[in-house]
Amino acid sequence: MVEGIVVVTGASGYIGSHIVANLLKRGREVRATVRDASDPERVDHLRALDISHQGSLEIVEMDLFDTASVDAAIKGCSDVIHTAASVIIRASNPQKKIVDPSVIGTQNIVDSIERAGSVKRFIHTSSTAAIRPMEWTDGQMLTSDTWADDATVEENPYGLAKASAERIVRNWHASQPVDSRPRLVTIHPCMVFGPPMSPRHLRGSLALLMTMIRREIPLNLPMQVSIVDVRDVAEAHVRALTEGEDCGRYLVVAGDMMMHEMALALKKQHPERKWATLQAPYLLALIAAIFHPKINVAWARRHLKKKLYWDAAPAERELGMKWMNPIDSVLSTTAPIFENGWD
Repeated sequence: MVEGIVVVTGASGYIGSHIVANLLKRGREVRATVRDASDPERVDHLRALDISHQGSLEIVEMDLFDTASVDAAIKGCSDVIHTAASVIIRASNPQKKIVDPSVIGTQNIVDSIERAGSVKRFIHTSSTAAIRPMEWTDGQMLTSDTWADDATVEENPYGLAKASAERIVRNWHASQPVDSRPRLVTIHPCMVFGPPMSPRHLRGSLALLMTMIRREIPLNLPMQVSIVDVRDVAEAHVRALTEGEDCGRYLVVAGDMMMHEMALALKKQHPERKWATLQAPYLLALIAAIFHPKINVAWARRHLKKKLYWDAAPAERELGMKWMNPIDSVLSTTAPIFENGWD
């Protein structure tokens, strides 16, 4: 069994929280970084996690823009799993709100790892957004060889942020002495579903599900949703500490559903609630995009009605991953939401 302190940045986040839970069940010593340790929504669910024999949990405050706090968090650790980043897709100031937290924060992480000198394994959370170019063809399958090199701060700030941060990680790693640099793996989830532990987790991927739960839209978009379970994402990160190829770049995608298929499955599981189950015609969806605050016509033309696939075979082959069924992932998301009144 691997020993030593494993730092999980962004531990209060959706993916980060499940990684912490996975590590604690394995009896690892976990140092979980959060932005504000006095915020119950960030830390209470972490403190409530089960800890196996010899495991431990230390929660520390860390600001990605404060190099001193980053150094303090990483000092003396053997492993770093870096999940901390902005999960906002659109913002009024995308450079400041989306790109900078990923790019500057990741640069500070790798600089701190280099200064610490103790890190043996470094897992970086990227995204399919770092792989998907803005222009792609219907039915195309993307592999880990592809990069979102055409992403711009105006049209695709999230893709730009994830691709730029990963470039920083890989360029830094390539510049280090081969015999002393840490093992590096990047993990690339698509849209993530599964049980949230905190109301903070209802943002990001789960924002789509929340629009369906709250019936904020009368019709479903004719949109394919690539899905992976958050517990599988956590498992892939932890396995990557010791399994898979050094410098590996792994897509973690279980499958896909159309948005209206998700709605029908939710209606079957929760018949007592009202669900919008019909799919909007393509032209109507394009018109609606003109007035929608979070999407635009350009995005709609690129994504609606078209399908894109991801080659997750390397993660299955080299990390030994077996994926939860996408329907089960979607349906397992709602129980904590309804039980805690987060809807």
